[in-house]
Amino acid sequence: MGALELRDNLLQYINQADERLLKVVKAVMESYWEDEIIAHTIDGKPLTKKAYKEELDEAVAEIKKGDFTTQEDLEKESENW
Repeated sequence: MGALELRDNLLQYINQADERLLKVVKAVMESYWEDEIIAHTIDGKPLTKKAYKEELDEAVAEIKKGDFTTQEDLEKESENW
């Protein structure tokens, strides 16, 4: 059975599904997409959507704490290299 036929069969099931089954299908789909590799680190390590979101959350928290270097500070620091 190919992807097109599977998709048609699943749509038939989904159109007849109750709320409980739809919630299960939704959870499976969300999990599947969160594990999708969407980027790579500079070291070449694959980065999933979930890991990417976690790294973004960490970066936002650091910025809120004031834990960052401004462009001006970086330019001053680079003069001493």
